[in-house]
Amino acid sequence: MNKISPVGSVKLDTVLSAELNQCVPEEVLKVTDAIRARHADVVNAVLFYGSCVRRKNIADAVLDFYVLISSYRTFYQEYKNPLLLRWLNAALPPNVFYIEVSTGLEVLRAKYAVITTADFEFGTTNRALSPLIWARFSQPTRLTFCRDGGERERVVAAFGQAASTFVSVLLPIAASVRRGGEVRNSELWGIGFRETYRTEFRPERRKSIGELFDTSPDRYDNIATLVLRQLAIEGFPVQEVGRGAWQLLLGRPTRLRLRIFWIVQKFIAKSIYILRLLKTAITFKDWLPYVCLLYTSDAADERS
Repeated sequence: MNKISPVGSVKLDTVLSAELNQCVPEEVLKVTDAIRARHADVVNAVLFYGSCVRRKNIADAVLDFYVLISSYRTFYQEYKNPLLLRWLNAALPPNVFYIEVSTGLEVLRAKYAVITTADFEFGTTNRALSPLIWARFSQPTRLTFCRDGGERERVVAAFGQAASTFVSVLLPIAASVRRGGEVRNSELWGIGFRETYRTEFRPERRKSIGELFDTSPDRYDNIATLVLRQLAIEGFPVQEVGRGAWQLLLGRPTRLRLRIFWIVQKFIAKSIYILRLLKTAITFKDWLPYVCLLYTSDAADERS
């Protein structure tokens, strides 16, 4: 279990920076190097995320990465149909690609999503139409490459924003299903994961989604507390009523409006997810095998 410093002794960005900097298996570094080699000097940062971060054994797994870049124009200048790829990436980020890396003993497989740092930052805010980025990156992630200190600061800040967005958007939803509106951190994350996974057509069962909090309860508990205490200082209508317990100070009509807004956002997010999946027909040479790979690997992750 990942250890997080006690709440109150550190700031959120310090916690997230330390987490991003944690060590990864050698296989992950080899894939990171291969991605960088494929795209020369246009890569700003590489993030390793997903279920494999939590797994001790990643043999035969499909690794997941996000690759942050500065410009779609520069990234696609050596590709066939660069204008189309550039437009698709800008209009509906990210574009997803596949890579295999042979080590001599095994073949490492990975998917990596390409997005500019600016689009990634926007995706962590509540202005994004889909929770794709802020939901994913409120979970443990590793920064396996970063170009410089300035980029690192932007990445850490974006992760802080993702956590803040997750908590502020999902707390009213969690409170709406709790009598009296009191929500514990574990309930916030559990309901939040369930709601955000529903915005995608993925094979995870409700039980496995609910167990995400249990993979690192101290980590999630501390991050939620750090975020909510800061939000309360900034005027967010929430009150701490016990260790890891919160009372949302909103009337029922406001909660109902927020609930309806979230239902609409889930519909929009599902539509965007379908479009993104169809878009992979262009970024992948073998689109149908990719879709099968996506769902079979996710199902395997669920069983692990």
